[in-house]
Formats: sequence, structure tokens, C-alpha cells
Amino acid sequence: MRPVHTALAVLVAAVWGFNFVVIEIGLDHFPPLLLSALRFLVAALPAVFFVGRPKVAWKWVLGVGAALGIAKFGLLFTGMDAGMPAGLSSLVLQIQAVFTAVLASVVLRERPGRVRVTGMAVALAGIAVAAVDGGTSGPVLGFTLVVAAAACWGVSNVLTRKASPPDALNFMVWVCTVPVLPLFGLSLLLEGPERDLAALRALDWSGVGVIAYVAWISTVFGFGAWGYLLRRYPASSVAPFSLLVPVFGMSSAALVLGEQVSALRWVAAVLLVGGVALTSLAPARAAVSAQSRPAAAGASPAR
Repeated sequence: MRPVHTALAVLVAAVWGFNFVVIEIGLDHFPPLLLSALRFLVAALPAVFFVGRPKVAWKWVLGVGAALGIAKFGLLFTGMDAGMPAGLSSLVLQIQAVFTAVLASVVLRERPGRVRVTGMAVALAGIAVAAVDGGTSGPVLGFTLVVAAAACWGVSNVLTRKASPPDALNFMVWVCTVPVLPLFGLSLLLEGPERDLAALRALDWSGVGVIAYVAWISTVFGFGAWGYLLRRYPASSVAPFSLLVPVFGMSSAALVLGEQVSALRWVAAVLLVGGVALTSLAPARAAVSAQSRPAAAGASPAR
């Protein structure tokens, strides 16, 4: 990769890693489901009027929108609101690679080779260590919700592979339209109209900045840049940069939020990132078609 494109890939990883810190700050302003709904509303509008019609069937837009937008981000934001630290969330969420590999073996018949199986085992060991560390520093419920979010992310990754969108940004913008109304409805039902109205009435520049970052910088810029890189280079050259996301997530949470990174958490990070690297980058025995490879790589690092 050219140096400028390497720098762009690192920048996207940094943007996605720091996104967890921004979410943590945003949860001081908004209930989690309302924050997630606002993220997708602002990401979709006005971009949806400029990207053209969806280039895949609506069933894939709706499926990925439900799995990624409603389930994954709804669970992630709720888990972080329940006390899951931002840095640890950025790390634990990477277990999505294992869920993706398992689901792909069932749905797409991608038989994992020995290296992938080893990677999954190492990543699961990392999750076990992170669970022990999280059990001493955070609520079990928050940890469980983030793991469930990773599982939903795995579902959305497999659906995206099946969809094989030719334009990652076009696809993501249309996906962002799907969760808006369901998340607003869930927020009204579970968080209550009084809490939602109080958050909106108290909206200040800090809250506006949070929404702008998670919607435009993390979602629109992040996926636009990632899709641009995937169109210029093989997925095997771009995908490894996503492994930097938890590194930026944990370090920025420590610097900005003052989160303590224990020795046990560093052990979990080494195991999890190493296992994800083996799981994500090792080839499956049943090769994915050339058409689906860009979609697979493009789906993996969603934030």
C-alpha cells in the first residue's frame, strides 16, 4: 500500500477505536437506545439522498439493518450504559470474528482450517481472561450484553457476505435507514418518553459533537474510507488494520476517561487480538467466491 493509504487505514482504525470513548461520553447525555437511534438518523440523512438507490436486494438491507443497527448497536450501547468500560468494550467486541467464522461454516459452508480453529480457541481464551478481569471491575450484565452484540455483529457479517454489495458506502448508508424508527420506538417503550424528552431538551454542543462524531466521522467517513481502500487493494492487505481498533480503543479510554488497564486485561488483549488475527486472516478450506471477498472484509470492522 502507498504510504498515504497506509496512513488512511491507520486513521480509520483510530477513528473507530476512539468511537468507544465518544459513545461513553454520549451516554452521559442520552439514554443508550435514543443515542443509537440518533446516530443512525444523522448518518442516514442527508447522505441517503446522494448515494443513489441500493445496489443490492432490499432483503439484505433490511436484514443487515436489523442485525447490525438494531441488535448489535442497541446491545452494545445498553451494555456500555450498564457499566461496561469503553476500552474493554472495544476489546471484547472483537470476538465477533469467532462468531462470524462459526456462522460462516454453517451458512456459507466455509470449513475452518486448523489455523482458524486454533485462532478461535485463542480468542475464546482471551474472552475468558477478559471476563475474569471484567468480573472484578465491571457488571456481568454489561459484559454479557457486549458479547451478545458481538454475536449479532457476526450475523450481520454473514448477511453482508451473502449480499456482496458492490459499493460499501451506498450499502451502509441504506442500512443506516433501517434501525431509526425501531430504535426510537424501543427507546420510547423501554427508556420512556420523559427520559428521552429530558435528554433532547438538555442537548448542548457536547451532545451535538457526540452525535456528529458517531454518525458522520465514525460511520460515513469510516466506511467510506474503508470501502475506498478495499476497492484499491486486496482485502488481505486492508483487513489487518482493523486489529488496531482495540489498541486505539483501550489507549484512548485510558488517556481520556482515565480507565485503568490491568495486567490481566493486557493478557486478554494479546490473546484476543492474536486469536482474531488467526481467525480472520487464515483462509477457509472452502474458498469464498471472488465476488464475496470484498464484502466479507468490509463488514468485519464495523463500528
